[in-house]
Amino acid sequence: MPADGFVHHACLYGTDAEFLATAVPFVRDGLAAGEPVLAATTPANLDLLRRALGERAHALDTAETAYFGRRPVERVSAFLRYHDRRARPGRRTRMLAEPVWCGRSARQVAEWKRMESGLNVLLAGLPVWMICPYDTRTVPADVARAACATHPARMDGRRLIPCAGCAEPAAYAAGVAPPRAPAPAGASRAGPTTAASAVRLFARERAVAAGLDGERLGLAVLAVCEAAAYLLAPAGTRLAVRAWEEPGQLVYELLCTGPATVPVFAGFRPPGDRPEPEDGLWLARSLADSLDIRAQGALTRLTLRVTGPRTFD
Repeated sequence: MPADGFVHHACLYGTDAEFLATAVPFVRDGLAAGEPVLAATTPANLDLLRRALGERAHALDTAETAYFGRRPVERVSAFLRYHDRRARPGRRTRMLAEPVWCGRSARQVAEWKRMESGLNVLLAGLPVWMICPYDTRTVPADVARAACATHPARMDGRRLIPCAGCAEPAAYAAGVAPPRAPAPAGASRAGPTTAASAVRLFARERAVAAGLDGERLGLAVLAVCEAAAYLLAPAGTRLAVRAWEEPGQLVYELLCTGPATVPVFAGFRPPGDRPEPEDGLWLARSLADSLDIRAQGALTRLTLRVTGPRTFD
């Protein structure tokens, strides 16, 4: 398999033996070739894998998947960070990366499905071979089906099976966008404006009114301001802002009209050595509980949710 591009496979398994049938040769072959290999999966699967590898397990990099990027933007950053730290010239990097699906809300499941598809864009060109295991004993049926829409092929042991239903990432992301409730009639409103300072003042006023203070207040305002700055960057862009409270969250909706065109997966890559236009949007994604961008004709709608005052970390 070539080492000069991203390879993204799923692995649907229903028994420990089926997991090991794919994971063990994937890891062993990588270690034998001198490639960096990461296994980010459940503690139970890590134990199975270490036992099967024996002495070779000492060369395997591991992470508990529940802590290897709690949200999609953090997960993408974790993948890129691992590649940047462990990449070796002329060699592929292997990652066995199992998403965590159980216990997530409908919005979170949709966000993770979109990310799985988005990896085909976000990691394109990197010499990475990634296999994403899906435990069919525990994952919801729709998630198992989605695996074949977000990966070009799946592995069954050493056998590669093309996924005929693999979708183009941008189209797939639009089709599984998280559910969006319309802004309530009583939502606070500001704009349209071209001034980032007006957005900052509105964001702070609404956060204070919702009961946020201290660090949580500052981070909420910063997230909104960074998102607004990204949208307002093109000359001629105007921004209207709405805000309202939901149980446990404060919601900001930024409605952008003008020349701004936002790529579907904008703001998922962390900042690099050189400043990039999407750096601020990455910060907004990292600070917010969730950030969703949708284009509707000439209108771009960015919905950002931050943790409310009655949620304790």
